[in-house]
Amino acid sequence: MNTASLNEIKKEINTLDPEVIAGLCMRLAKYKKENKELLNYLLFEAHNEPAYVGSVKEITDEFFNDVPAANLYLTKKTLRKILRFVNKQIKYSGIVQTEIELRVYFCTKIKEKRVPLTEGTVLSNLYQQQLK
Repeated sequence: MNTASLNEIKKEINTLDPEVIAGLCMRLAKYKKENKELLNYLLFEAHNEPAYVGSVKEITDEFFNDVPAANLYLTKKTLRKILRFVNKQIKYSGIVQTEIELRVYFCTKIKEKRVPLTEGTVLSNLYQQQLK
């Protein structure tokens, strides 16, 4: 089965009725959690970007409360998990200002939590990559 290009899909969608498009969106949302999350962002949160950024920051704060300070291995795993979440939210938004704000917030929370960046190269590289 050959997959159509994005341009071909766009042309086909333009020829469909709105009811058919709504059915296709519901079918997409039913099978993949990421599609459902993206539709949720587009329908309910895209119109108010500052509130969206605030909610992402609150969830990030909750994740940072679970970062273990004693075990470096678990700290790395938890920080990667938080970073995956932040990256996913940035991808949904697609706005550069939101990306910068969330990445700076992530780095600020790492500094506030006093994560030992010098003890492991993985943590240091993770932080340096976000600063870029």
